[in-house]
Amino acid sequence: MDVQVPVASPDEIAAVAAALNSLPDENSALAALWKIYDAEPVRLLRTQDGRSLSRARARRAEEFMGSMAPDAPFDWHYFLYTSGIVAQLSLSAHLLDVGFPDTWCARHVGLHVDRSLAYANVTGFGYDCAETARLMQVLSPYWKWNRRDVIEGMDLDDGGFTPDQVRMLICTLVDHVCHVTGHARSRKRVMRS
Repeated sequence: MDVQVPVASPDEIAAVAAALNSLPDENSALAALWKIYDAEPVRLLRTQDGRSLSRARARRAEEFMGSMAPDAPFDWHYFLYTSGIVAQLSLSAHLLDVGFPDTWCARHVGLHVDRSLAYANVTGFGYDCAETARLMQVLSPYWKWNRRDVIEGMDLDDGGFTPDQVRMLICTLVDHVCHVTGHARSRKRVMRS
């Protein structure tokens, strides 16, 4: 199984490749991520509670998409912060659906949407979009985009993305989550694409 794991540096890419090559069983990609991110291995168990929480996260992601709409009040840093929230809520909907415990996600993934995408892709998400992976790296951890006191005078790297590009990538990601999980989008689309 070929897996694209979004990581930031060539050293991390080499570490992922080495870990994947050293783990021959069918869950080797997941085990590699646990090693790379220094996370506690967990048994994935699909439950009704996980499914319900997954559906709630997908709905909450759609609610947050409203603040990304073209006609919403705009501040670039807050827009990126909100984009991170939408991505994390969406990706966690998949993770919860396939059996990751919510407490595990909070402890080992946190606000790192790049990790969420990596864990999602090794658990059947099947989302191979280089620009989305790059956006997740830019956003991670997404709290940094909402820390005015920290970012004053600092030039955070926004990856050169435009608001329209971010909207399109996030909207497509949310659509894919709904497709994979089977959670229907709300009849009234919260954000026009």
